[in-house]
Amino acid sequence: MARARFQAPKGTQDILPPASARWEQLLATYATVVERAGYGLVQSPLFEDLGVFQRESEGADAVRKEMYDFDDKGGRRIALRPEGTASIVRAFVQHQPASPWKVWYATPAFRYENVQAGRYRQHHQVGLEVLGSADPDVDVEVIALGCEFLQALGLRKVELLLNTMGTADDRLRYVEVLREFLSDRIGELAEDDREKVERHPMRVLDSKRTQTKQVTASAPAIADHLSPESQEHFERVKEGLAALRIPYVLEPRLVRGFDYYTHTTFEFVPSMVENAQATILGGGRYDGLVEELGGPPTPGIGFGSGIERLLIACDAEGVFPGPQGRVDVFVVDVTDGNHVARDLTAQLRAAGIRCDRAFDGKGMRAQMKAADRSGASHAVIVGDQELADDTATVRPLRAEFGEHQDAVARADLVAHLSALIDHTAKDQT
Repeated sequence: MARARFQAPKGTQDILPPASARWEQLLATYATVVERAGYGLVQSPLFEDLGVFQRESEGADAVRKEMYDFDDKGGRRIALRPEGTASIVRAFVQHQPASPWKVWYATPAFRYENVQAGRYRQHHQVGLEVLGSADPDVDVEVIALGCEFLQALGLRKVELLLNTMGTADDRLRYVEVLREFLSDRIGELAEDDREKVERHPMRVLDSKRTQTKQVTASAPAIADHLSPESQEHFERVKEGLAALRIPYVLEPRLVRGFDYYTHTTFEFVPSMVENAQATILGGGRYDGLVEELGGPPTPGIGFGSGIERLLIACDAEGVFPGPQGRVDVFVVDVTDGNHVARDLTAQLRAAGIRCDRAFDGKGMRAQMKAADRSGASHAVIVGDQELADDTATVRPLRAEFGEHQDAVARADLVAHLSALIDHTAKDQT
């Protein structure tokens, strides 16, 4: 009987070399940006008690329907993480670190949703959170770090959309005004959005359906229903972004569906990507979430960004191609069983040079093909003559490095290769 041949589940994907090197470089770029601002990495469980993610609040239905949840062998109701923020907040409540707590994460997230480009049932996020400060300058810092990260990837054709949701009391007043507006026009809304009007009208503002967007274009804006406190907070955020020369567009339909969101909301949207993958980084202030998870009243703000969507945006702009090769040097050993490749690769790696070799006693031609596939810029060739002379031949593998090859003494090989690699790195920057 033939054995089953398994494939990755629908809505998931295998990220293989060399594509995975691009992911590694993206994560390294992100870590550099946020750690420079004092953020530390948090690693939290991939699954949590269902209650960490499931809350009875406005807009929770969509998350609940998409959640991967199950009973474990101890009878506990468990959910795979659908997003990054809730786990960070749970960890804050549990461990009670000093405030403000500035942390970042990189994690897979799971949502049972329709699969399309940039949307997977297992997707991957990077994000950050700041817990314990209500200062609007923190909002500015978080937005600025998102902007800096996107720029570090080379993205330029991206628009920052900005809005405020005010305080919880502002929101309650605004919801009544918005519900009345939508109720008077309910027949003009897309059919799937009509049922939201009574239960959670702010979700109607977030609809991407053309028919509904035409109605909400003239809807009252929450910015016109803010308390003086909320107006002052939002003005400080706008002033801070202007001072940092970060352009933005006010978008009154930019809302968050959960009750714990307050004040600043924002999204970065690429102009060269279709709507299905529109937002590549988004976040906001959530001053009520810590309380919902059992902690004391604590302000918080953060953002999340999907790696798959980021790379789609990078491809659309033709930026952030990722590393050109896994290694810089490939050792080609055509001596008669003297294990030169084994010893030489160990020596070069110990000196910090990325290098690889062939195995299984392959001939010169096969080894050179492997060297080309590796992406290395140079081959180090050792044959019987080089072995006798205690030298190695350094041959360029890429046209941009010319065709000239050098015979280099083994004692000078590390210094010679290091100089070549440094020169190559400078040329690429």
